[in-house]
Amino acid sequence: MPLIDLTGKVAVVTGSGRGLGLAYAQALAAHGASVVVNDVDEAVAEQAVKSLTEAGGNAVAEVVAVGTAEAADRLVDRAVTEFGRLDVLVTNAGILRDKVLWKMTDDDFDAVVTTHLKGTFTCARAAAVRMREQGEGGTLVLVGSPAGQRGNFGQTNYAAAKAGIAAMARTWSMELARARITVNAIVPVAATAMTETIPAFAPYIEAMRAGEPLPDVLRKGEGFGTPEDCAALVPFLASEHARSVTGQCIGIGGDKVALWSHPQEIRAAYADGGWSAEALADAWPTSVGAEPQTVGIPAPKLPEA
Repeated sequence: MPLIDLTGKVAVVTGSGRGLGLAYAQALAAHGASVVVNDVDEAVAEQAVKSLTEAGGNAVAEVVAVGTAEAADRLVDRAVTEFGRLDVLVTNAGILRDKVLWKMTDDDFDAVVTTHLKGTFTCARAAAVRMREQGEGGTLVLVGSPAGQRGNFGQTNYAAAKAGIAAMARTWSMELARARITVNAIVPVAATAMTETIPAFAPYIEAMRAGEPLPDVLRKGEGFGTPEDCAALVPFLASEHARSVTGQCIGIGGDKVALWSHPQEIRAAYADGGWSAEALADAWPTSVGAEPQTVGIPAPKLPEA
């Protein structure tokens, strides 16, 4: 197997005090990268840094809530001040404010979109400016979600933000290609504070924390595992072995890695001179509407208890 060596590379990982973000930071550090850990909780961020340095890595903490341009500049400046450069950005920071449409407030919507979507935008913009100045390429890893690919009940704000992140990855992969900066969205599935609230997963997560392994029906069938199972994708994308991988949405979890398709037309029909509402009503059931697309994240296919 090829060696993934990120020695001399510098990474910023937003929302990396715990969970998936911490797993990404640990994986980058384990492969030689210096890491700026980010969290809104200073104690959590410092504990994350301690875990990285005790394992032989090189890391510092920057405590700030992502979303604003000022926060993004602080993260990039910290990387440059401490380690001299920036090569990798992982936009992992996020929050949840789940409610159905008619109960979701403006504040619920704005808070999630600010952290996920605007936070990804501002941090990526600041990183791209720095990477272009360095002139040596770079890596942007934007963290998406199955909710952004398919929608999810009660997650208007989160699903919209994650769908936007996938679209930004595709757009920026084109805009930054000349600068040799790759941009990909990853779609992780893991046992986290969010997924443990799903009733079907809860008993398996509880058993996992008690030391029992997750069964193959989860690890392979659902592509569901630990945060650490998702982490290897990040150092791979940051390595020279992934210089040709850009503009993609890549799923990972448990024992599974997968490439998500981009939205595309799957069926078309034509009417000379254009369509009337009546003609659409007549043609829809047997033409473009014959096999409508499904929505939502499929329920896990787990054995009954």
